[in-house]
Formats: sequence, structure tokens, C-alpha cells
Amino acid sequence: MAAIYTGLLPEHGRFDYQGIHNRKTYRWPNGAGLAVHLGFNIEHFAFGEGMGAGIGPASPQPDVLNYSWQEYGNRVGAWRCLDLFDSLGLPAAALINTALYDHCPELVAAYVARGDELVGHGHSNAERQGALSEADERTLLLECRDRMQKESGQSVAGWLSPWISESLHTPDLLAETGYGYTLNWCHDDQPMPMRTRGGQALWAVPYPQELNDIPMIIARQMDGKDFAHMIIDQLDEMLEQTQASDSAPLVMGIALHPYIVGQPYRLRHLRRALQHVAAARDRGQVWMTTPGEIFRHAVQV
Repeated sequence: MAAIYTGLLPEHGRFDYQGIHNRKTYRWPNGAGLAVHLGFNIEHFAFGEGMGAGIGPASPQPDVLNYSWQEYGNRVGAWRCLDLFDSLGLPAAALINTALYDHCPELVAAYVARGDELVGHGHSNAERQGALSEADERTLLLECRDRMQKESGQSVAGWLSPWISESLHTPDLLAETGYGYTLNWCHDDQPMPMRTRGGQALWAVPYPQELNDIPMIIARQMDGKDFAHMIIDQLDEMLEQTQASDSAPLVMGIALHPYIVGQPYRLRHLRRALQHVAAARDRGQVWMTTPGEIFRHAVQV
């Protein structure tokens, strides 16, 4: 019987296939084979409308249960995590909704004061970026970039869409509005260039969809201690993969949300996992950095 399905599948056209074993060999600063970054998502949600992660079943609006749980992250969890990052000397990338500048600007300022990188993360996680028209999406990208520059004095290079929601034009619009890299695409363990319609450079820096507290702890209902074991196992395995001098350099991202890992009993386990990461840094085995620094290094090699 003749095959029915013989045509090519629709493709995105952003990059070609290339297996991990057929890559250019280089090292990160200080000769490390593994770069590690913390993607710390600080978000603000609309009260009484829109989207939001939930600790319990959604209720008719106003959904006080889930809204107040999310707000705990800004009032308590993010500050506890800041103390933890400080105690271990770990840099972070603060992925921020610009609505935070209206709601709790002192929280954003505290992360800027530590020297952390700001990454654009939309205006609010109550809405999906991919549902916007092309004109409105362009406006969102420009307004978020300009607001962060005005309020925090940082020239913003990176973007993570709220809920990682993209339109067909998002990579093109990111390049056209001055962003250098995106965290939306999780297809590799190395930073990779992407094609855009105007020919401008846009890089995909690895951001984890599994080493991420929302899908693991909320969706899969994983315990905090098991999520900590995931971080430790991921680090140890990737270190082993990068031991050989001719191995490909890799990137390990850890995605965190303060209303989840900022809960005291989970913070306890996160502390243990990040102590393990910091010890590897102190041994010179990893480059502890930010996605922006990873992007800038990759562009030069």
C-alpha cells in the first residue's frame, strides 16, 4: 500500500537541525564547560481578571485564593530568595513584569541594586502575548524595554514572553525592537542564533521547561525536596558531560518563581540545591552568570 503521508511538515524556518555532537568546541570564561544561570520570575497579576498560576481550582472572580498566593511571592518570597542569593553570592536574572514598577517598585530596585540583570517579561502575566495583533505586540516590546530603561537605567537585551506565548512574528519583532536574545525557545543546551525576517541577529539562550518550579511543583505536584534533587542531578550530569576538553560547552538554567520556592519549607530545599551549585562554582567547575552574559559570550566565539 502506498504511503499516504509523504509531504514535508510545516517548519518555523528559524534554525536548521544540528545534533549536539557536531558542534564548535569552545569554553566559557575561566575555562568552564558549564554555564549556570538563575531565571527568577517576578510577576504581577491583575486582580479579578486574566490569567494566573493557581494553587487551587480557579474560583469565580475575584479569585482571592490564587491571587493572594501569587502576591505572597512579591511581599515575602522574593525577599527571602534575595537573601538566599546574597548569602551564596549568586547572580540572578530578574525576569520582570513592568506592572511591578506601579505595584512594588522597591522590589525591582532591590534586585537592580545587587547588580542583577533585568529581562523583559511582559507587562503582566495575566495576559498572553501571542494573542496580540502584530502592532500591539510591537508596542508591548517597545514599552517594556523603554520602561525598564527609564525606571532602572538598564539597557535590556533579553525577553521571556508571559507564559512563553508567541505569535508567528515574535522573534522578528524582538530583533526589530532591539532585543538581542530570547528565552522562549527551549530546544537546545547551547545558545543558538535564530533567523529573522529582517536579517537582524536574535539568539535563543537556553531556559528550562523541566528544571522549572511551575511545571514540576504545580503541574506535576512534585515536592520541594524532589525539585532540589532535580537541580543537583542536572548539575552533576551536565558537569560530567562537559569534562572532556573537546566536549561542547553547555548551559544550565534554573527557573524559579517566588510564590512557589519562596514558601519557607521549599526555600529550605532550594537552599540545599543552590549550595551545591555554589560549591561547584567555588571549585571552578561552572561559570555562574546571567543569560545576558551567556548571550554576549556566545556572540563573540
